[in-house]
Amino acid sequence: MRKHKAVFLIFAGILAGLTSKYITGPSIQSFGTDFTPPEPSVSSLRISGFFSDDPAFYQIDHSVKRFLDRNEMVGASVAIAKEGNLIFSKGYGWADKENRIRTEPYHLFRVASVSKLITAAGIMKLVEAGKLSLNDYVFGPNGILNEYPYDSYLDKKVEQIKVIHLLNHSGGWTNRWGDPMFIPQAVAKALNKDLPVDATDIIRFMLGKRLHFKPGTRSSYSNFGYAILGKVIEKASGEEYEAFIKTNLLYPLGIFDMQIGGSYLTERKELEVKYYEPADSYLVRDHQSENKMVPRSYGGNDIQTLGPAGGWIASATDLLKFMLAIDGLNIPDDILSRESIEIMTTPVKPYLDPIGWRGIKTHSWYRTGTLAGTSALMVRREDGFSYVVLFNSSTWKGPMLSTDIRNMMDFAIRRTSDWPQYNLFDLASAWKE
Repeated sequence: MRKHKAVFLIFAGILAGLTSKYITGPSIQSFGTDFTPPEPSVSSLRISGFFSDDPAFYQIDHSVKRFLDRNEMVGASVAIAKEGNLIFSKGYGWADKENRIRTEPYHLFRVASVSKLITAAGIMKLVEAGKLSLNDYVFGPNGILNEYPYDSYLDKKVEQIKVIHLLNHSGGWTNRWGDPMFIPQAVAKALNKDLPVDATDIIRFMLGKRLHFKPGTRSSYSNFGYAILGKVIEKASGEEYEAFIKTNLLYPLGIFDMQIGGSYLTERKELEVKYYEPADSYLVRDHQSENKMVPRSYGGNDIQTLGPAGGWIASATDLLKFMLAIDGLNIPDDILSRESIEIMTTPVKPYLDPIGWRGIKTHSWYRTGTLAGTSALMVRREDGFSYVVLFNSSTWKGPMLSTDIRNMMDFAIRRTSDWPQYNLFDLASAWKE
């Protein structure tokens, strides 16, 4: 413990002299409703993995490096908190293999379906503000989306869909004929329009089909439902979806780098990693074209349209900070009320999914995310540990990969006994001073 603390005090003492190689960004503060969003050049606190270079973390380093090697993955970023304190933050492997840029904790990764937890928190924020109810209907004369082009639908049961149903994947759709978020050519053809298509087009396309089950009776995992929730947020708040999330959830936490990503390499954001698929991956049709073939990770998926369901990019450190603000422990203070967090983590029926989270178990809450070229896992454990692991690579393991990541992290944490007492988030306070 002593060496951790001593190292931290030395770093804090010389912090003012450090260059942006190690830490850049504004101080953390709490903003009120009159908060003016920062200029694009303002960024989150960016902590280098330099601060977690310590022999005490040997087991974590060894486990992550071995995991990358065994699964033929390129880069990873890991952030770990204990009792609300950031105690470990480090990158592994390559953020950009071709240009030999090593991964740092401040690099941004696609987080795929972790985006759903962000969207769910945004909905709960609107509920707390009295601008929305979980029992509000989404479509139909009394629905939130009751105007053109959402006022035309084939199945009358659509009028029974409530906000809560979209949140817990019980809206009535399945992926029996394919996930509508990943079949842009079929959507464009059905609507007799040119590519690309957007979320509104996909909603129109799906409203022209019958539901597969009665809303609220069971859960069937739905990216499409969360795409609709993006429109619900816009209608209820009067703001564009991404702007609402940033202003009401992220900026108050001092998170300024998280944003909706792009689909192509040319749209790569500042500090964003490059994405890598398995060596034997095949090309797919570009989401904006009928004939062009591209890697799925660069053009095959429409990241912007996935937005509320799977389009966010974030650093592991910022994502951990977000999770700590909705974990119900109030260390640090939660950004949602205890009632909202209980609603998100208490399924209304045993066979319905929780809200935003992928799973709620007695010993942990967790959220997974997978797209071509990226894999993400965030876990809130009951013993005070929470962690986020992001990869800029995918494998053919499917859902089993998240289980492997979790087993690897739980083993590494269990085998590490000398945990520091400092909080790397306090670097923000030191920077402010």
